[in-house]
Amino acid sequence: MNLDVFRYRLAAHPDTRQLDCAPDLFDQAMTGAECWMRTADGARHRLPTRRWLGHPDPADRCADAAITHSCDGPTIDLGCGPGRLVAALLRRGVIALGVDLSPMAVGVTRFRGAPALRRDLFGHLPGAGRWAYAILADGNIGIGGDPRRLLVRSAELLGIGGVAIVEFDPPRTGFDVSPIRLETRTRVGAWMPWARVGIDHAQELSAASGFRLITTAEVSGRHFAWFRRLSEAG
Repeated sequence: MNLDVFRYRLAAHPDTRQLDCAPDLFDQAMTGAECWMRTADGARHRLPTRRWLGHPDPADRCADAAITHSCDGPTIDLGCGPGRLVAALLRRGVIALGVDLSPMAVGVTRFRGAPALRRDLFGHLPGAGRWAYAILADGNIGIGGDPRRLLVRSAELLGIGGVAIVEFDPPRTGFDVSPIRLETRTRVGAWMPWARVGIDHAQELSAASGFRLITTAEVSGRHFAWFRRLSEAG
């Protein structure tokens, strides 16, 4: 995909302006701009925008394959970003839908030829209670600073026996909820709640969220858990 062509279309064509691509920091990251996450202790971490945009290194390709090859039925990617996982699933013939609040992320996903909705993850979403798989990758377990609420929502979207594939932080990271903000070279975003959860907390989170932990795996230095939805979510 040529993102320069995509940016030109956003600027030049009225039918794409409805995407309402406000120049917020996450949207800038979706165009490949350098972007960092600042944590409350003052540390700054570069966001993996190349991976998000579908240019992963060989190690990340292995990790992405571990996610997408686990899905053989309708899959919803929560916080899909620019849609690399949704596009990969479609190439394998798997029905998939991306959901993200960022208009630029949704626009890039659609430009790839993959379906995506600009929606709040906790709002109305199609197929609730019928999805076979739900994906929370790339740190999205941290969204909103409440991992249990996010996993309960994932369980609500899945059918009974459905599987959530969740990326965690490394072991001994702990379970930390604290504010973060996004930064570029010229702009600073507002503070917002975020969570970091080590993979060693996967069991307790699954039990509290309407899931049963199936397994965990480390793939190329990234950590994943597979949760199966029980008969009752929440």
